[in-house]
Amino acid sequence: MNARAHFSVLAVLLAACLPFALAPAWAGSPSGKWGGKTYKWVDEQGVTHYGDSVPPEYAQQGRTELNRAGLEIGQVAKQLSGEEAIAAQKAALEQQKLRQHDSFLMTTYTSAKDIEQLRDERLALLNGQMDIARGSIESTTTRLTSLEERMRNFKPWSETSTRRLPDQLVEEVVRTLQERNSLQAALASREKEKKEMRAQFESDLSRYRVLTEGPRPSPVAGDPVVTR
Repeated sequence: MNARAHFSVLAVLLAACLPFALAPAWAGSPSGKWGGKTYKWVDEQGVTHYGDSVPPEYAQQGRTELNRAGLEIGQVAKQLSGEEAIAAQKAALEQQKLRQHDSFLMTTYTSAKDIEQLRDERLALLNGQMDIARGSIESTTTRLTSLEERMRNFKPWSETSTRRLPDQLVEEVVRTLQERNSLQAALASREKEKKEMRAQFESDLSRYRVLTEGPRPSPVAGDPVVTR
């Protein structure tokens, strides 16, 4: 075997044995270059970087931990500022409330018609209460008109009478005015409640349909459009 051939054989053997010789060092080395974790992070320009350590300026950013084969083995969440932490907590609470309400809808109703029926019953009850309030307001208004007629018999509303307005009549007028104001405030509250109730039922109906039927697909070009 000449020198050239001998050198070629040694090169082949060295190339074949080198990965096995380095494998223990790779696996056992404490350094990230050979055996530790590799980190992946994204800078402020959106560029992805890899390394055995994260630069200090990116230590607050979220990063992914990879093993030596490049497979993800863990994630380190971004450290949030005070405002970001508050916003994240608020978003988490909103998601929790949504899940709880979804559970309520699915366990309370068996169909969308159940929601519609309950809506109509609640609105009918509220409408009845509002009708009673309107009747009471009309009654107190009529009573006030009668009291005003009586007040014209006393000074200073009467140009001919010298009699002083009785305290009892004054108290009755004040009491009736307060009663009407209270009834009007109650009616306004019921009207607001009715508006909010209708909106809540419509929201529940929409959400229930999403949970039970899924989102409706967008129409495909060329399909007939049905309007109602």
